[in-house]
Amino acid sequence: MIKKAILTTTTIGMLLATFASAEPQAESEPQSETRTYELWEPEAAPNNGRSNWEATKDSKRPKSYDRDWERWSYPIGNGYTGVSIFGRTDTERVQITDKTLHNRGIYGKGGLTSFAEIFLDFNQDGVKNYRRSLNLNEAIAHVSYEKDGVAYTREYFASYPDNVIVIRLSADQKGALSFTVRPEIPYLALKQRKGKITATENLLTLKGSMPLFSCNFEGQIKVLNEGGSLTTDAKNGAIKVNKADAVTLLITSGTNYRLSAKTFSNAGAKKLNPREFPHEAVATRMQAAHDLGYAELKKRHLSDYQNLFGRVSVNLNSKPTSDPTHILLEKYQKGKMDNWLEELMFQYGRYLLISSSREKSLPANLQGAWSQDYYTPWSGGFWHNINVQMNYWGSMSTNLAECFEAYIAFFEAYLPVAKQHATDYVRKHNPGQIKEGEDNGWIIGTGANAYHIPGASGGHSGPGTGGFTAKLLMDYYQFTQDQKYLEEVAYPAMLSLSKFYSKVLKPHGDLLLVEPSASPEQTSNAEQVKGMPGHIQGKNYITAGCTFDQGFVWESYSDTLLLADKLGKKDPFLDTIREQITKLDPVLVGASGQIKEYREENNYSDIGQERHRHISHLCPLFPGTLIKSDQPDWMQAASKTLDLRGNRTTGWALAHRMNCRARLGEGDEALKAYQTFIRERTVQNLWTLHPPFQIDGSLGSMAGVAEMLLQSHEGTINILPALPKTWNTGHFDGLVARGNFVVSAKWQDGKATEASILSRKGGDCALSYPAVENATITDSKGNAVETRAGKNQIHFGTKAGETYTLVF
Repeated sequence: MIKKAILTTTTIGMLLATFASAEPQAESEPQSETRTYELWEPEAAPNNGRSNWEATKDSKRPKSYDRDWERWSYPIGNGYTGVSIFGRTDTERVQITDKTLHNRGIYGKGGLTSFAEIFLDFNQDGVKNYRRSLNLNEAIAHVSYEKDGVAYTREYFASYPDNVIVIRLSADQKGALSFTVRPEIPYLALKQRKGKITATENLLTLKGSMPLFSCNFEGQIKVLNEGGSLTTDAKNGAIKVNKADAVTLLITSGTNYRLSAKTFSNAGAKKLNPREFPHEAVATRMQAAHDLGYAELKKRHLSDYQNLFGRVSVNLNSKPTSDPTHILLEKYQKGKMDNWLEELMFQYGRYLLISSSREKSLPANLQGAWSQDYYTPWSGGFWHNINVQMNYWGSMSTNLAECFEAYIAFFEAYLPVAKQHATDYVRKHNPGQIKEGEDNGWIIGTGANAYHIPGASGGHSGPGTGGFTAKLLMDYYQFTQDQKYLEEVAYPAMLSLSKFYSKVLKPHGDLLLVEPSASPEQTSNAEQVKGMPGHIQGKNYITAGCTFDQGFVWESYSDTLLLADKLGKKDPFLDTIREQITKLDPVLVGASGQIKEYREENNYSDIGQERHRHISHLCPLFPGTLIKSDQPDWMQAASKTLDLRGNRTTGWALAHRMNCRARLGEGDEALKAYQTFIRERTVQNLWTLHPPFQIDGSLGSMAGVAEMLLQSHEGTINILPALPKTWNTGHFDGLVARGNFVVSAKWQDGKATEASILSRKGGDCALSYPAVENATITDSKGNAVETRAGKNQIHFGTKAGETYTLVF
């Protein structure tokens, strides 16, 4: 049915945005509302009294610098470097993490470790009118207070365009600033690194090496005083500022790390070049920052950051609060649910992703970009059985596709090693499939880091980890419609992974099953494995064709075929996967009405932990697309599975449950998971805990909010698919749907009133919403748009750069 929509002049203001650095677009239209998002406290971060690390005889792991780090510090970052700010007035602590600096880690394969500490000795107690804050709209941390009639202020920011950390200190009276800058290289006494600090004139240099991987590191701190004088303490590696009017501290850091296949394939000390030093690069950046000056550095930082953060605004039926952040959280945890905190957490997730993953940096790791530890928990790596994927679930939908480019570069660097892992895996588990000259594909296991890429073991987690990862590569194309990326990265990656899976599937009657197969981290008890040869109580349960593995083979095959159609490919191998995809039987429903985790289970929890944190058998629901609305029995079984699994779990696991509930259209249940996440896993600085601190829960719940407001995985843009009752009135601007459509919507009393769609790439747009066929739709000039309408759905052609407005 063809329908001519009538003219309307009603519009929604929307911030236009770029989708990726490959095709920059100008930001031109204003948002409908600008809200200020801020974390703030009336006191500095607590100090437990330890200013240095301690290694104790009763612990194999050194104690951290400060147990309040993960609860009270404020994080800033530029993708390369993470900085934790404490805001203290006696001795300020600025803790720095460089994502490329690794020691042996807790597993011996490499692990993130703290880069440096910078202490600023002010010796000011008993201050008045203290306030510290983190402004998310600007990515700037602030400290202000009064002492002896003088008002002191500080600003801290981490610039991506200039790769420099900037601290600005000032006072409202001339000559009032006196303090000592005193850096430390942490954990030297544990002898995994060597280093020293030198002080010359206004420059402090931290220089050393980590022999394990031949990693050389350097950090520089330049003290730029306005008025007053500087005293250099060469003996103790410090600089004292005397009676200055204002001071700017510039901090640059780096290592000789190179993101390349050799870094992953070479052994130990051969991973990096021991004769290569970062001095020239670090010094050049420092001089460039010096030449730009504080005002220009800040201007460039704001322009870069706000271009990303400012693309999306939301109002979840909320009102901003004047409460300090920890009070806001305490009230929420005691039962006073506040939509403002839910909204703040969403925007905080976007802030943390921008701060920990940029186009030319390493990807966001398990802790994002922040670690104060000698051995970062779980090595601070890139865990590929859910955690690194969760970091990027919301990057595309929340209009931050550029942030995922860090992982694309990481993937391209490790791909040669992943290909060798695939050959090794096929040779071990299905040697008859090794044929001279054939591509055996690629595969990645779970515990990767900046120096190590594991193969799939078939034990801890099955080889579905490859498909789990490839889903991100597929999503980037579907959201951006980047043709060059499709041809050079997405299709080759999907085709190659499908070739790997075609070689590891084994016949089981009429079916083809992954064998060995394992649902991530799931174990069994003695009663469950009684009479089952080869299965050991408390060990990972190994089987054939678990839902996690079968589901991701299906996803990978389906995505490969879709991309092949886009490109008009006629590769004979495509016929192989067209046949094999019909023999996967990836989703089964059990006697309890549940999605089976294992083919051999009957009732829920016949095998595995009943309340296990992973819900890997629901990955075909989210982030996959196999379980969707045209399979109502599977949808119902997925909902039952979530009921049985429950919400008593870890931080990131709640985020996965939240996203699954959103996919099911269960808005109130999605909100319950989100509320539990905030109540039970969120701490005073709004970081969230597994425990301990991990970034994935924050980023995964950010994706969950977006998924509640907008979905597009079924080939149509679905507005407000999982809106909870408490968000009954509000709006969002700037979320992104597949096809590279930027979507905004307003709603009142639970019903959409207006929507607008910016088509960045052109092409057909399908939109779903109850009675949407009765909506009016116009282009930016007010002209009626011709649509093809069905029940609760419309289709219309779009032009690149054009905005279309709907009034319901």
